[in-house]
Amino acid sequence: MNKEITSREQDYSQWYNDLIIKGGLADYSAVRGCMVIKPYGYALWENMRDQLDKMFKATGHQNAYFPLFVPKSLFEAEEKNAEGFAKECAIVTHYRLKADPDNKGKLIVDPEAKLEEELIIRPTSEAIIWSTYKGWIQSYRDLPLLINQWANVVRWEMRTRLFLRTAEFLWQEGHTAHATSQEAVDEAVQMMNVYAEFSENFMAVPVIKGVKTANERFAGAEDTYCIEALMQDGKALQAGTSHFLGQNFAKAFDVKFSDKNNQLDYVWATSWGVSTRLIGALVMAHSDDDGLILPPKLAPIQIVIVPIFKGDEQKKQIDEKVYSLVHSLKAAGVSVKYDDNDNARPGWKFAEYEMKGVPVRIAIGARDLANNVVEVARRDTKEKISMSIDGLAENIISLLDNIQQSIYNKARSFREKRITKADSLDEFVQLLDDKGGFISAHWDGTADTEEKIKDLTKATIRCIPLNNPLEEGVCILTGKPSTQRVLFARAY
Repeated sequence: MNKEITSREQDYSQWYNDLIIKGGLADYSAVRGCMVIKPYGYALWENMRDQLDKMFKATGHQNAYFPLFVPKSLFEAEEKNAEGFAKECAIVTHYRLKADPDNKGKLIVDPEAKLEEELIIRPTSEAIIWSTYKGWIQSYRDLPLLINQWANVVRWEMRTRLFLRTAEFLWQEGHTAHATSQEAVDEAVQMMNVYAEFSENFMAVPVIKGVKTANERFAGAEDTYCIEALMQDGKALQAGTSHFLGQNFAKAFDVKFSDKNNQLDYVWATSWGVSTRLIGALVMAHSDDDGLILPPKLAPIQIVIVPIFKGDEQKKQIDEKVYSLVHSLKAAGVSVKYDDNDNARPGWKFAEYEMKGVPVRIAIGARDLANNVVEVARRDTKEKISMSIDGLAENIISLLDNIQQSIYNKARSFREKRITKADSLDEFVQLLDDKGGFISAHWDGTADTEEKIKDLTKATIRCIPLNNPLEEGVCILTGKPSTQRVLFARAY
């Protein structure tokens, strides 16, 4: 165990913070509730962003950008959405400062620079986007409109945690318009599936796909589709959401189109998004008490090579062999770093790259060179093996694939062991306290019961799984009839 990191068993929350800070992903900022994403963390986000962007474009979406500021009147247009985000809004009321005549060197708000209409700093962009779509959509020929934007949003959170919940965060938000209800539903489901594919195939995080209950769905949505992941402390994390908005926003902003029969109707809408909280999910799903464990497909550095030498002659011989290897790996699209910096000893470098979660570390010294081998260490299992330099690039690429799958398999096995059935409230609470994870239990389908269970246990219904099997039973709280189990968990 790394002594710089609090163990998961001792304090899971502090362990997480230690990894984020000491792993070089982010830092605290001078602005309360906000974070600084450091270069290593931002490189990880760029890898996530770039892959997701490819997947969005492959499904026909285009990127655009809309303003950070939303006029208050537009924000209020869709009542449920406005009410849902009201407590988290940051508001701009003035546009100028001036020198304080009573306190030299200080600035005060200029009372004469009050805005005619207050501006909301976007907590989400439905209002500003749908007010724009009104001018873009007139006919069925303009549909579907498939737009995504990469942006920042502000939600004035009172209790914050790096990546998981901050006042400002980075995300993408898709906003689409369709001619029929079914097209919009299909879009919402498609994007949930895109998120699930990304989470499982790139993040190596298994997820459960489902639908949110009315209490948990997005404000202003008719249905919210989601992917739910499980962290190592047994808590769930919502990893992505996709919303079928019906015609709610189209009606709020009067967005109509002329159909093929020349009849006017309101368009049907979706919105969907994931954010930098995925980095938090990645950290908590895979890492250990020695540092980060990053899946090779997303790691900023997939391979680090550390030379071990005495004198310039040995270094020169190692360099010659390593440069050839680096060239082969980069040509194959692998991110590799040759750390020949002589300001730090090899042992320090080993510990540093272990902390940063680099999937593969290669050490090569003069004796290795003489034997035509290198020492290869994999971060996920700590296994060390000797590999021949001949054909090394191909073998390392194969090893990266193996590590990616191994990390996913471990996370999936952990998740499967922590999906447990409960048939009474006492059993439900006992499982939550002793084991955590997803609890599969009957619920009578009412919002009131859902809220009471949450108040009693701090567990929420994470989702009603897609293709959920029907099963006769009784609600764990009220004893009323139920036709299916739903998944509960305590969550981030």
